[in-house]
Amino acid sequence: MFINNFDPVAFEIFSLEIRWYSLAYIIGLLFGWFYAKLSLINDINQKKMFDDYISYLIVSIILGGRIGYVVIYDFFYFLNNPIEIFKIWNGGMSFHGALIGIVIGTLIFSKRNNQLAFYYLDLVAVCAPIGIFFGRIANFINSELYGIETKVPWSVKFIKIDEINRHPSQIYEALTEGILLFIILNYLFRKFKNVTGLISGYFLILYSLFRFIIEFFREPDLQIGYLFLNLSMGQIISLIAFICGSLIVFYKNDQQKQY
Repeated sequence: MFINNFDPVAFEIFSLEIRWYSLAYIIGLLFGWFYAKLSLINDINQKKMFDDYISYLIVSIILGGRIGYVVIYDFFYFLNNPIEIFKIWNGGMSFHGALIGIVIGTLIFSKRNNQLAFYYLDLVAVCAPIGIFFGRIANFINSELYGIETKVPWSVKFIKIDEINRHPSQIYEALTEGILLFIILNYLFRKFKNVTGLISGYFLILYSLFRFIIEFFREPDLQIGYLFLNLSMGQIISLIAFICGSLIVFYKNDQQKQY
């Protein structure tokens, strides 16, 4: 058993608290940005265009992730406490909300710059596990998104929550949605890099599959609980994302055969 009593504040600068949660987003974005330019993009002009795209990506992630969490997971609380919407440093970001935000932001960027949207979405898909990994580690430090009760030897007691031994579901997600997904998508990207959009579809399928499975070890949101067929909100949204990913892969494979 591991005792989790981490301080969510990494350090302070003149009384300004710098939290691990914020650092996770910054580090994830920077690592993803550099990795895409160094390893995934070969054309010089595309590298410059990708630099312009990053600003759209940052805004899309923050707005989409926060709005998604507010609307999907705790709408009435934020309706009664609107000032809390802006306190992102306290946690509360929806991955699926950020995903929708990224799609919208990418479509806007692509239309304004006459670019192919799926090209950038594929790059984000390959790099996203980097940010997911750091984000889940930050969730672990924050003692949020914790797992259900268990007696496994690697259980964790989140002191800020209760005295119950729980699954470290954040670590499970960091390993699967972060490291494992990163390895698989990098392999697929190099194999199918000429089929634009296919990697985006595989990302949705694989992420949704990992997320759906690990949600069985994760405590559901207290304000929502279990829903249809005793599934969590995360699992239901993952099913929808899985279907969308499957449709994209089917369409792209069929398109490839025609050529």
